[in-house]
Amino acid sequence: MINKIQRRVAYINEMIESGHAAELVAMGEQYHAKQLSRIARAICKRPNVRVVLICGPSSSGKTSTSHRLCLELLAQGKQPVALSLDNWYLNGENIPLDEHGKRDDESVYALDIRQFEEDLKALIAGKEIALPTFNFPKEKREYLGDTLQLESDSILVIEGIHALNPILTEHIDAACKYKIYAAPMSPVSLDGHKWVPTHVHRLLRRMSRDLRTRGKSPQQTIANWPSVRKGEKQWIEPFKKVADARFDTSMLYELPAIRYTVETALQTVPAAADEYKIAAQLLFYLSFFEGLEASYIPRTSILREFIGGSQFNVG
Repeated sequence: MINKIQRRVAYINEMIESGHAAELVAMGEQYHAKQLSRIARAICKRPNVRVVLICGPSSSGKTSTSHRLCLELLAQGKQPVALSLDNWYLNGENIPLDEHGKRDDESVYALDIRQFEEDLKALIAGKEIALPTFNFPKEKREYLGDTLQLESDSILVIEGIHALNPILTEHIDAACKYKIYAAPMSPVSLDGHKWVPTHVHRLLRRMSRDLRTRGKSPQQTIANWPSVRKGEKQWIEPFKKVADARFDTSMLYELPAIRYTVETALQTVPAAADEYKIAAQLLFYLSFFEGLEASYIPRTSILREFIGGSQFNVG
């Protein structure tokens, strides 16, 4: 993990204020690159691996992680193919309900488990499949004529919040699978005693992405967050212990950068709203950080998945 000195707000601000913002960003990117290179080497040491499964809670950067891992695998002579579990979601009318009779989008049973495993088995066997795409505005899985067939040296890199749930791949040989748990794991210290929890990093990431791509206000993102967290505790956290590797997606510079994207919008949450208390707490955390302009951040950065400008197809 990133060392304790670097994770202190005083260190981060000093780097920005002294004109070393580019160095701060480079350190964060190197931290990710070293982890991914190590993971790619471990995968390549297992000749039977055909499927890499990347799981993590909401806004961990799983999609960018899958693309960056593919680059590392390419450099080691493999032919990786990145896929998202989202494309096997059930149509909206078939999503299961929770105990309160509301749609449970966080449930593993919101996925078409049978079709996913059937497609995965076919791909591993060298067969061609029709590749689905999930149309989120229409809440419908579509087949647009895309197909996929793996080469002998191909490795599937599949990301999704349920990727490590054994129910999805229970009939796939364990030797074929390599499992990764990806999430921010290095909280930032405000003063050596108070820390910004990593789930706050993820909430701010999600808020930034919701504003940019889904037209959702910070108030709406905050209101939905308890449901997301509940789903994580039920469907994700129990399975992280089965991972072959963990990838810390924390970035030293992310809170200064995200301050630029969400601070003004957060200030619009009404004082009378139920979400105001959390909005005020988020603004308090952000107030400790100097802002960091997006121009310093490379297009391959995981943070680009949330603030925009990524070179990868991350939605």
